[in-house]
Amino acid sequence: MRLFAAVLPPEDVVRELAVEVAALRGLPGAGGLRWTEPAGWHLTLAFYGEVDDATVPALSARLERAAQRNAPFELALRGGGQFGHGRALWTGAHGDLPALRLLAERAEAAGRKAGIDLGEHRRYKAHLTLARSRAAVDTRPWVDALAGFTGRTWTVPELTLVRSHLPASGVPGRQPRYEPVGRWALGAAG
Repeated sequence: MRLFAAVLPPEDVVRELAVEVAALRGLPGAGGLRWTEPAGWHLTLAFYGEVDDATVPALSARLERAAQRNAPFELALRGGGQFGHGRALWTGAHGDLPALRLLAERAEAAGRKAGIDLGEHRRYKAHLTLARSRAAVDTRPWVDALAGFTGRTWTVPELTLVRSHLPASGVPGRQPRYEPVGRWALGAAG
């Protein structure tokens, strides 16, 4: 199964961001982007890719330990940016970013220790993807519109292991479907 570890924003934060995204979708050229759905919004901590079912229990046990070692921390969604010459538009994170990075490092280490090949280590950049494009796009209008956005601060309570169900290729407008397969409270005693 295709898996990743993530922080999921609470429903009220998702609703708040959805209002902002609705305004972004009204800007000229927005129809040329593939907008992500609020039901799938998340901050990826570590992407594991295709994981054998037999590896999931070991990964889950290591993620549980990683969660226990991180205290809950405060976070908010703020601003925006792009990756890949406009191939991804995102909103960023604000708050206790050192705690978020540490949780991401521990989630990545959990995958490696469970035997998952994660490839080359990349520096963690906290973001929530709002839209994608197959071709390079000048995202400045959307990034500029996001510059003043700051969402409500919330306390991150848990680490979530998420399964990604990819849509059938060639079906326009279809979005991946995300299914939590494990949740572990931050700072919880084992």
